[in-house]
Amino acid sequence: MSAIASPFLRKVLALDAVASGATGVLLAFGAGPLSGLLGLSPMLMRPAGLFLAPYALLVAWMASRQSLPRGAVWAVVIANAVWVIESVILIAAGWVQPTLLGALFICAQAAVVATFGLLQFAALRHNRSVAAI
Repeated sequence: MSAIASPFLRKVLALDAVASGATGVLLAFGAGPLSGLLGLSPMLMRPAGLFLAPYALLVAWMASRQSLPRGAVWAVVIANAVWVIESVILIAAGWVQPTLLGALFICAQAAVVATFGLLQFAALRHNRSVAAI
């Protein structure tokens, strides 16, 4: 599997890491106070936040590499897609009854994650088409 040397992809990964890390800290350490405001259980927010900490560290490490294994980048794209799908299902299936602010929070973070995933996917496609030339 080929490696990718893309400054654009590294920047997108770095931004993904920062956003994921910040969201992880917010959810892990602010779950109690945010619960009433967002209408989401700390038992949902805290584990999600704790998941994001190692994810953010991994993505930050990837962003620091000059060359990225294509498979590792695909894993990040897939992880982002799964996060977005799960966020949509969380609301659509009625698994949670968030406040308006909570629903906006879920939708906003899903939109940001989707944007990162799409930009990462675009970088993969661009790199593949450049390599074919």
